[in-house]
Amino acid sequence: MNLEIKNALDTLGRDWEAFKYADRREKSDIFDRINRAEKAAEFASSKAGRMLSGSGGSAISHDAAMHAKGYNDFLRKGHDIGLRELEAKALSIGTSADGGYALPEQIDRQVQAKIVTISPIRSIAKVVQVSTNDYKRLIDVRGTASGWVGETTARTATNTPQLFEAAAFMGEIYANATATQMSLDDIYFDAEAWIADSIGTEFARAEGASFISGNGTNQPKGFTAYTTAATADSSRAFGTIEHVPTGVSGAWPATDPGIYDLLVQTVYKLKAAHRQNAKWVMPASVCERLRKLKDGQNQPIWQPNMAADRPNLLLGYEVVEAEDMPAIAANSLSVAFGNFDAGYCIVDRVGTRLLRDPYTNKPNVQFYATKR
Repeated sequence: MNLEIKNALDTLGRDWEAFKYADRREKSDIFDRINRAEKAAEFASSKAGRMLSGSGGSAISHDAAMHAKGYNDFLRKGHDIGLRELEAKALSIGTSADGGYALPEQIDRQVQAKIVTISPIRSIAKVVQVSTNDYKRLIDVRGTASGWVGETTARTATNTPQLFEAAAFMGEIYANATATQMSLDDIYFDAEAWIADSIGTEFARAEGASFISGNGTNQPKGFTAYTTAATADSSRAFGTIEHVPTGVSGAWPATDPGIYDLLVQTVYKLKAAHRQNAKWVMPASVCERLRKLKDGQNQPIWQPNMAADRPNLLLGYEVVEAEDMPAIAANSLSVAFGNFDAGYCIVDRVGTRLLRDPYTNKPNVQFYATKR
């Protein structure tokens, strides 16, 4: 065999090996794409099933499911063709000409669940959903008088009932979550869960503080921001909250029995009807102090939670830990006790709106969410 033939055979052998290697890689790539497509189809199918069943497992309408699917396309790609019409069919609200859309109901429920979980005040106060900013509530403050008379005795006029009009302090809360376009393009990235978690956490943080100490200007008015007085109900103006002074500037009484007596006094400042659903609200620093407190028989007055679903009790009433409550200081209101369901009302405009902005902060996509 001459050298020329040998070289030709060697070249042919190398080409054949290269062809087999390229063929194996191509087949492997094909199999990988098929596997990814099957997984993607399985993921989309399970996701569609979740949409059709809703977050709580109950069936939702076809229009609501289509709205959720259209919203997913809007989150990932910014495609909003037909989304406004789908919102109308799904009975969502809050759309406007600036490109914002209301969160689908099941995503909005996840946001609300996180707010309730993180913000303790929302979980114990009365929550009302309205469709207008002009929300007012009439409260009967009694005032009707009566008297005893004989059969033929003249009846003189008595005092008439009085009504108090309470208006909500309305504001708008917002969050500005950011994700990369690459993560949104990834089919395994759960955009809805990420949106619900990001918005829910920020809303809970901001509103939790405002429900306690908000000033009422473009935000809720917190219950510690209302006027307080140490006078009894009969001599205190309606809308003024009663406070119980410790008698020591910037501190509680020096001895623990003094603190115990003060807490008992606070409980019985509340009318019996409201004590049935009353709760303590305080920061962790105060919880630590009270957990060490003992009564006259040297027994702890704090009843610790012995089960995951049972609250801690203080003098028989549930303790709600809220870090936005002020620490112990001069003239601070560090502990609140009351029936929050009857005494504090949170007014929500139904629905959370979301605006998608892929231009301001490339290569990131910002999601500007608002709720009133």
